[in-house]
Amino acid sequence: MTTVEEAGKLILAQLKDYGTESLPFEQALGRVLAEAIKADRDLPPFNRVTMDGIAINYQAVENGILTFKIKATQAAGDEPVAIDELDECIEIMTGAVIPASVNTVIRYEDVAIRAGLASIHVRDIKHGQNLHLQGTDKKQGAVLAEPGLLITPAIISLAASVGKTHLLVKKLPRVVIISSGDELVDVHETPSPYQIRKSNSYTVKAVLQQHSLQPDIIHIPDDPAITKTQIQQCLQNYDVLLLSGGISMGKFDYIPQALEDLQVEKVFHKVAQRPGKPFWFGRYQSGAVVFAFPGNPVATFMCLHRYFLTWLRATLGLPEQLPVYAVLNRDFQFQPPIQYFLQVKLQSNPQGQLMASPIEGNGSGDFANLADTDAFLELPAEKSDFKKGEVFKVLRFD
Repeated sequence: MTTVEEAGKLILAQLKDYGTESLPFEQALGRVLAEAIKADRDLPPFNRVTMDGIAINYQAVENGILTFKIKATQAAGDEPVAIDELDECIEIMTGAVIPASVNTVIRYEDVAIRAGLASIHVRDIKHGQNLHLQGTDKKQGAVLAEPGLLITPAIISLAASVGKTHLLVKKLPRVVIISSGDELVDVHETPSPYQIRKSNSYTVKAVLQQHSLQPDIIHIPDDPAITKTQIQQCLQNYDVLLLSGGISMGKFDYIPQALEDLQVEKVFHKVAQRPGKPFWFGRYQSGAVVFAFPGNPVATFMCLHRYFLTWLRATLGLPEQLPVYAVLNRDFQFQPPIQYFLQVKLQSNPQGQLMASPIEGNGSGDFANLADTDAFLELPAEKSDFKKGEVFKVLRFD
């Protein structure tokens, strides 16, 4: 049986570059940048005022002048107004360009204004204070964001600041979510006592939407011919097939045989883990990859986060996420010699430690239990007794 570590490596060996596309910058949030964003001019583009107040020539202070005639008021975006004499000043607002004839800004809190005169009532004045000088952040042509970054609101801000109306981003794979089984009915339907609603597909879709994917959803009944036909069509039209259910040893689990008949190469089937032991992974000659998860909701949810999202980040060129660890806050036992993904609730204690509280449900079919947890604690296969205070890797899904 394939180990969790081996399964991860085999999946990451199946990476593919899906190319790039140009998007309006305001639609690029959550995508991966495929070009450098450069400054189209110096940042800031001019000597910029950082405090509301008065602008003076510092030489006046050196000459003992502390009261000034207000020549004009200049707002942000106004053309600069020059002074003609040392005893003149400009009332000036944050964000305005500093006129060439002045070089120091005294904030309003340090000035008394009356009858057209501004008197400075502090002595600690520095030449050039309260100014953000042109080009001190970045020079024209400097790279502000490198390719390969996840586009965050901060990247959107950079793009807007330099006039990048469109951004080149990495293309996302075309994904289809496939459920199977006659026991599943649509969400809007009332199930019979022996049926359940199709929840897995919508759970998977919701997770994928958090990562900018917009997958399609189809359902396959328990029929071998239809199963083969539907999967064949998906292999021809999608880059990734995410299947939920129909891959175990039951008489109506037709998916493994359909994949074999369609010459989808099986990379592995069954992983030494719980939940998710029946997990199947393969590749098609077109380059499409197939993640066939067990139908139990918790198993699907765990495998999706542990394997597919890791593959997605890697195929888009994002760096591997740094591992997160948590402290188990009570003893726990698990007997079979396989890796166990324990559902936990995470909290920080006053010492800054991340604490993991086990929330044991009723197996991998207990989807309601997911709402009370926010991570899986990865418990290694070589142990069966896990003690309070021990530290283990965390797979977060909050």
